Amino acid sequence: MSSPLDAYRSVEKATLSGRDLEASVLLKAAQKLVEAQHRLADEKDLQTLDEALRYNQRVWTLFQSEISESANPLPEEIKTNLLALIGFIDRRTYALMAEPKPDRIDVLIEINRNIAGGLQAGSDAARVSEESQ
Repeated sequence: MSSPLDAYRSVEKATLSGRDLEASVLLKAAQKLVEAQHRLADEKDLQTLDEALRYNQRVWTLFQSEISESANPLPEEIKTNLLALIGFIDRRTYALMAEPKPDRIDVLIEINRNIAGGLQAGSDAARVSEESQ
């Protein structure tokens, strides 16, 4: 480990549930997008936007891969809805790369935060259920 922070992150990753880890990654992507949005508005910084969009796209590509697995236990309707959402995220990402505008980033930030919140709520409910048994 190169620093105490790296050690903490390693332990955090090992102790987070799947949902918590997914929520954490989405919130990190949202934070990167917020930072990029501010830097784009203030400094016309396209590099930070590009990095944030690419990070966010990798996160959602991973989700798409997981959703597409035949062993994925999600109901088909949820899989279909998530794949449609991922399609929207891809289109918005490419539109932002072509025409970067700070106000157009909001929707990606909100999607990430809302999905992360849902994952965290589901994880909390699962923990309560396990503790009551």
